[in-house]
Amino acid sequence: MKLKSKKILVTGAGGFVGSHLVERLLNDGCEVSCFVKYNSRNDYGLLEDLPVEKRRQIEIIAGDLRDYNAVNEAVRGIDIVFHLGSLIAIPYSYLHPREVFETNIMGTLNVMLAAREHDVPKIVHTSTSEVYGTATYVPIDEKHPLQGQSPYSASKIGADKIVESFYDSYSLPVATIRPFNIYGPRQSARSVIPTVITQVLSTDEVQLGAVDPTRDFTYVSDVVEAFVDIAALDETAGKVYNIGSNFEISIGELVEKIGSILGKKVEITQDDRRLRPERSEVQRLWADNSLAQKTLGWTPRVTLEEGIKRTIEWISVNLDRYKIGIYEV
Repeated sequence: MKLKSKKILVTGAGGFVGSHLVERLLNDGCEVSCFVKYNSRNDYGLLEDLPVEKRRQIEIIAGDLRDYNAVNEAVRGIDIVFHLGSLIAIPYSYLHPREVFETNIMGTLNVMLAAREHDVPKIVHTSTSEVYGTATYVPIDEKHPLQGQSPYSASKIGADKIVESFYDSYSLPVATIRPFNIYGPRQSARSVIPTVITQVLSTDEVQLGAVDPTRDFTYVSDVVEAFVDIAALDETAGKVYNIGSNFEISIGELVEKIGSILGKKVEITQDDRRLRPERSEVQRLWADNSLAQKTLGWTPRVTLEEGIKRTIEWISVNLDRYKIGIYEV
């Protein structure tokens, strides 16, 4: 399926990855509608970062994923749905699990119901590596057991299973992309790389939670490429694709790397507020991306060092957006 000139709906379009995906789809000549959560400020999130000429090309649909009528109307007449909309912050899910479950599970159900009603030719649903929990073996392939170690991960497991059931029960042409830790320009300090960069740019001390867990980081443009690849191929329906670098690094080593790139020796201070409950901490994530390589021809192009440099460059220019030293849930 060629995406050019297709009518595309992106849920969660105002978020970090969503805004990058929208920009890519516009560059590819797609007709893009953006579903963003309504707010009284008329704020479209990170879509505001797009050049004015790009913003003028998109249709904004403000609503709530939990409202089936809003979702149903947004899906009408659409060729491809990219479903990224969700509440993603793990610490927030500890505080407000009901809202997270309602948004991530019922929101996904509403998207699948609407896509089925309107016979949408292709849907790409966004999962997360958090559904795997702490690795029982590495690298983690798509057959790895799912473990709900946080309300957020449990909500995403529920959403993923809804998607699976709609493919099996109704032959809905939906594929699941399962990115590991994404990073890059526009990301908030709720994620570890911007958290570290903003602090290193401002001080010689970095406040963090656990530093021993490992993560597999993928630059945002590589993840966007995978979204497009999955949407373009009919044979991806019913499949789950790990999108990661096939490389793990501990949080402590990550801090050292960022400090080295910036030419600073950084001292790490543990902030207990940033620690996950002991059994909820995911100790190890390392992606096996061989299925994506084989099926999509996808491999990450941006190395971790190059991606960090690009992210530092963007954050340095936009440092005033960040509340440095304040822990944001």
